[in-house]
Amino acid sequence: MDKPAAAPATVPTHWERGDPIADALHFLRMSGVVYCCSELTAPWGFHMPAMEDCLMFHVVTSGSCHLVEPGGATHLLKAGDFALVPRGAGHGVVSRPGQPTPSLFELPRTAVSDWFELLEHGGGGEAATLVCGAVRFDDPAVRLLLSALPGVIVLATADTPDLAWFHSTVRFLAEEARGRRPGSETVITRLADILVIQALRAWIDRDPQARSGWLGALRDKQIGRAIVMIHRDPAQAWTIETLAQAVGLSRSAFAARFSELVGQPVVEYLTQWRIALATTRLRQGGTSIAEIGFDVGYGSEAAFSRAFKRVTGVTPGSIRQTS
Repeated sequence: MDKPAAAPATVPTHWERGDPIADALHFLRMSGVVYCCSELTAPWGFHMPAMEDCLMFHVVTSGSCHLVEPGGATHLLKAGDFALVPRGAGHGVVSRPGQPTPSLFELPRTAVSDWFELLEHGGGGEAATLVCGAVRFDDPAVRLLLSALPGVIVLATADTPDLAWFHSTVRFLAEEARGRRPGSETVITRLADILVIQALRAWIDRDPQARSGWLGALRDKQIGRAIVMIHRDPAQAWTIETLAQAVGLSRSAFAARFSELVGQPVVEYLTQWRIALATTRLRQGGTSIAEIGFDVGYGSEAAFSRAFKRVTGVTPGSIRQTS
């Protein structure tokens, strides 16, 4: 069972403050799929199976380990280091490269709650402790953000001496993991959620890759504002002309810059955004197909169904039936 998502914060929009990147991060509300606090002794290893639409993370609270990507690339993680696997790709975590990696979910674990587990595993040698987890984001803006990230992000203590908040949060998490006091699983998962968001913020601030693609487009004054306008009000009858006028560009200049930075024409982006929103709501249930279509900008259920099938290859009704 998923951990309940945190309640949305009531704050002014970052768009109004002129920061589209912060506006995208404002949607980072997650629900926990699983959290695991592990006490490990070398030699040890386990494999995290791929999890669609999930972000996975590992916090090393003591000792060290290696994260092994599907292609074989290896990252050494030391105490205080934090690793993100943004798109839920399967990967190994081992005491040393070459160690066998049974699936994490095949190892004996103690369930503390529906979403928090304890693992003790290994051969009795050098010790390491980790807090690992997988979280899911439901907002389409976050899925766009995650798709723009590299396969693995590592925040290493040695490389980030300026991130005092990060290191103190990791230390706090490590103390809770060692203490096992009443309610510690709740504190650990909340701290882990904070670390996920803060790690994403730190990567966006520091890494040159965040200056290109969709994230780079968000940083552009005019195109970033147009993207946020689409996200905030998908039901508006947006056209190239109205968006161009709103951000102070000519129609041709806006269309060309949008396509160059985002990688697709603005009308295509608008349509895909509407369908992504609709898909999320269809899976949630509780609202009619016609109402969902209207809420994302279609004047009739028929028009919505045509657009939905053109983009996804299936009908809105089929999404609802399989949810």
